[in-house]
Amino acid sequence: MSSTSRLLLLLSLLQTRRDWPGAVLADRLHVTDRTVRRDVDRLREMGYRIHASKGPDGGYRLEAGSALPPLLFDDEQAIALAVVLQSAVGSGADIEEAAVRALTTVRQVMPSRLRHRLDALRFTTLAAQPDSSTRADPHVLLSLSTAIRDHAILRFDYARSGSSSPRRTEPHHVVMANGLWYLVAWDLDHDDWRLFRVDRISPKVPAGPRYSPRVVPGGNVSNYVSAKFKGAANTNAWPCIGTVILDLPAGSVIPFAGDGTVEVMGPERCRLRAGSWSWTALAASMGRFDAPMEVEDPPQLADAFRLLADRFAHASAPSTHLSKH
Repeated sequence: MSSTSRLLLLLSLLQTRRDWPGAVLADRLHVTDRTVRRDVDRLREMGYRIHASKGPDGGYRLEAGSALPPLLFDDEQAIALAVVLQSAVGSGADIEEAAVRALTTVRQVMPSRLRHRLDALRFTTLAAQPDSSTRADPHVLLSLSTAIRDHAILRFDYARSGSSSPRRTEPHHVVMANGLWYLVAWDLDHDDWRLFRVDRISPKVPAGPRYSPRVVPGGNVSNYVSAKFKGAANTNAWPCIGTVILDLPAGSVIPFAGDGTVEVMGPERCRLRAGSWSWTALAASMGRFDAPMEVEDPPQLADAFRLLADRFAHASAPSTHLSKH
């Protein structure tokens, strides 16, 4: 193995784990301990900070430096990085231009075999929201993440309904859902958990004093955010769940059932059990199947269908204003 190839392999090994005993590295590289020490010194001259510890359990550790030295990726890491960079358009963060430049940089230093694989990888990412005003500023994301890491009280102005209001929070998590970024935080003024859209946040500096982290309701931020989107308090479940029998084959219902369940009852009949944030919304979502149906349970769902029927009948009646003309 040439000295250059050995250096690259040594660097690759140092990047894969925290500590490497010198004897193990020498065995993996098929060289002596002295050669390992010499190669480590060469990497240090190239800008890599490698800590060496002495003794029987001594070894080497790659540490972060003051400058960014050349990076080394294996094939899978390089392709994964390229895929993520191409997907940046759907991230909801305003980083598309930076991602394109980074992808160009990565592609230029790829070996030809990897470049050919990357060039064959072409796909289209559909952004979850076309409105550029809802994209999260990466600098704001960094400010929120820093406050979360430091457990520092975060003050910010929150824009909503054409006005802005000051907020004092204990930030706990940054979450991306449905193409939008959210801050999960404890609102100190309302003494409760809140979900804030990041694109509406204007952080204030400096950050406030430190706080002791609280436990997100349910102990899981994913379940908490999903519950909020479903209109539930803290449990990741729809507050309104009902069942109808549809005069449709199950295969025609399953693609549009979302997180509901579909049970086959015959070639042209199935049972659908689904949920929503309100009984009226659930009835409306079931009505989109445009087929005869009957409510199996509960009575609140049947009441919601009757309410919608009255509303639709009123909407279809000629208005008084039109009848005069």
